[in-house]
Amino acid sequence: MVRRKDEDRRPGRGRETGRGKRGLLLLLLFVLLLLVLLLSGACGTRTGSSPEPGERAESGQAAAAEADSRPETAAADPAEMDSRPETAAADPAESGAEAQTETPPVPPGPAEEKSAFVIPEGYTLETRFAVPEGYTRVPYDEGGFGSFVRGYAMKPDGSPVLLWTGESKGNREDHAAVFAMKVEDRKDLQQCADSVMRIYAEYFRSTGQYDRIRFSFGGGFVCDYDTYIKGYRIKSDDAGVRWVKSGEPGDSDEVFDNYLKIVFAYAGTRTMVEESAPIDPEDIRIGDIFLKGGSPGHVVMVADVCEKDGKKAFLLAQGYMPAQEFHVIKNPRHEDDPWYYEEEVQYPFQTQAYTFPEGALRRPEY
Repeated sequence: MVRRKDEDRRPGRGRETGRGKRGLLLLLLFVLLLLVLLLSGACGTRTGSSPEPGERAESGQAAAAEADSRPETAAADPAEMDSRPETAAADPAESGAEAQTETPPVPPGPAEEKSAFVIPEGYTLETRFAVPEGYTRVPYDEGGFGSFVRGYAMKPDGSPVLLWTGESKGNREDHAAVFAMKVEDRKDLQQCADSVMRIYAEYFRSTGQYDRIRFSFGGGFVCDYDTYIKGYRIKSDDAGVRWVKSGEPGDSDEVFDNYLKIVFAYAGTRTMVEESAPIDPEDIRIGDIFLKGGSPGHVVMVADVCEKDGKKAFLLAQGYMPAQEFHVIKNPRHEDDPWYYEEEVQYPFQTQAYTFPEGALRRPEY
């Protein structure tokens, strides 16, 4: 037995055992190294991780360049929304968003409905208003007063009536259109009768008929433009009203406006009765008036006339108190239709803001 032990301790046998241990150790080291390499590779190929600082800088520059190349879009103005072209909705399959159900437009309420007789794009009285079905406009001579009124410029459709102070009158439902007529802004002067006198005076001046620009102040005194542009001015005292040479001769828009201010201060519905005569409804024409003289009184002017089978229909325009813009009024019997019809002229005759007594329909004698 001792011999066997001696044999186990032989030098050759020990070297073989040592080599086996070293090989196993190297194998373990190799396996560990391989695991380290595998783990390192996995960390280097992370998915969805935050980019490194260098990557962030490059992606930021790319985003900025992309933004610079896109067309700029202005913030949406609510007033412009209805006029913008519609854009197609994004495909949910492409955007990843849920499909949206389009909301149908809300139909306009009664306040937004437009009269079939009003043509919004019309810029003169004639082009702003359509005549009733079957009616045709009564013809007037070119260059006459009727054609002048029909061709008068109108403010944009939907404009409010402004007072002489520049403020809105407030009630925007009582008129169908507003004349683009100047209103004197220094005093509460250009009221109902004054607006009628202004449109006549503007017509006569535009056609060179200066001798017809003349208005009665009552008591026999007539203020005529021919005398005014020669430098004469009005003087009023206990002795009455008379002309005094105190101004410079000339005819300018400023002189014309100053003349009308004097007229507006002294003339009105009461003096207008003296300068007009009654007429019958079947004879009605542009420039005729429904007039109640007094203080206060009121007057409205016929602004357009059409007819069908010998029966006439007409538009009415007025100024009012306080001084305000000249405007076409609605017909209270049918507010969607601003035309007044000949058969409706029965007294007392009701308009949008005033009721006239019998005999109110008259023709100015300017």
